[in-house]
Amino acid sequence: MSKAYVQAQVDEIIKNEEFQFPKNLAMASAWVLGNLKGINLKVFDVSATSSLADYYVVGSASNPTQANAMADTVVEELKRNGSNVLSREGLRQSDWILIDSGDIIVHIFLDTAREVYGVEELWREGKPVQIPNDYYFSEPEAEEASANNTERDFF
Repeated sequence: MSKAYVQAQVDEIIKNEEFQFPKNLAMASAWVLGNLKGINLKVFDVSATSSLADYYVVGSASNPTQANAMADTVVEELKRNGSNVLSREGLRQSDWILIDSGDIIVHIFLDTAREVYGVEELWREGKPVQIPNDYYFSEPEAEEASANNTERDFF
């Protein structure tokens, strides 16, 4: 996937009138995660229940290299669209990367570690935001089935 393609798609989401600020940043981040083959994507509107951010974006990666690529691309696109990235935690050899841009917080987990932390349980009162199907590299149903499959057949 070329950098120009990513920028064009993110620009389209940022300018989409359906997504007001900061929801547009959250949805653009979800698109980046989905198109870099992230799985089990979730966006939560926590504006009514959290003083830390308005939206939390959560996704899983299969390996650390993929997780770092996702984080790097999200940070690059947030900065390119005028968002100040306040903090990046857990980079390089971590099973959880957190990107804080004030209005949104992006969590990228290694698939094997996400359930251990259970951060989604903290946001039960947050409203889930529907992610459009075309934000995923593959269909969300396939992603969910993959995320719920505990017995993987690798060979």
